[in-house]
Order: sequence, then C-alpha cells, then structure tokens
Amino acid sequence: MTKIKPVNPELKQKLTEEQYQVTQCSATEPPFRNAFWDHKESGIYVDIVSGEALFSSIDKFDSGTGWPSFIRPIEAEHVTEHSDSEYGMRRTEVRSKDGDSHLGHVFPDGPGPTGLRYCINSASLRFIPRDKMEAEGYAKYLSIFGATSK
Repeated sequence: MTKIKPVNPELKQKLTEEQYQVTQCSATEPPFRNAFWDHKESGIYVDIVSGEALFSSIDKFDSGTGWPSFIRPIEAEHVTEHSDSEYGMRRTEVRSKDGDSHLGHVFPDGPGPTGLRYCINSASLRFIPRDKMEAEGYAKYLSIFGATSK
C-alpha cells in the first residue's frame, strides 16, 4: 500500500526534497548515505512531520543494511503497518500514525527479543538527544534511559 499524498505546500516548504519524497511519496533514500545509519548518540527519533515519538537509540542496532534499524517502536500505537507489494516484493510498510509519514518497512529477521527489524529512512526522522528531550517536550520518554525529568 504505497501512498502518494496530494501535494502539501506547507510541507514542501518545511521539508527538504528528500524528506518530502520519502515521507509523502513513499520513496527510499540510498543506503549508507543517510543521516542516521551509523548514528550512535543516546536519544529518541521522532517523525519529521508530526513530531510523534517513534524509536529509541536503546532499540537501535547495526543491521548492515545502511539504514537505521530498530527492534521495536517506542510505543507500538505510534506506528501503523500496511501490506506493500511494490517492486514484486511482499513487505510490510510502516507509517507514523498521526503524521501518516512513510517511515520504511519492518522485517521478521531482526535480533531478539522481538525478532523484528524496523528498517527506517533517516529522512523521515528527527533526532532528539537525550539531554534535550525534556526541553523539547519528550520528558515522558526519559524513563527509557533510566532517567526522569527534573
């Protein structure tokens, strides 16, 4: 179910061309040439469009694919899954719930404990460093890192 949404002039101005193509037109960025494939800083990744919290650095792993990969979303209800049979493949597309942004795909070949690999486009994400989470309104997720807000 690859979606191409009607052109949104506000988003076209807010996002880079690559971010727009990935999130709104279900494009895929190149592997190993994206912002977060080898990013190791502690924090969370949010939807570049809506700001909803999607993934944590705690659940990130190196899948060897060239895209950021996670074993699970921060909150399962923030991510929706859709059947995708584009390009003659049967895959499961993942989108953000509120932003309806194309994020990437989930595959059943990840490490434990979930066995899942959420293979996500960096262009669909904004990174919030752990030390800025409270200031940016994401204090409720500090407990993921064993920390609490002040």
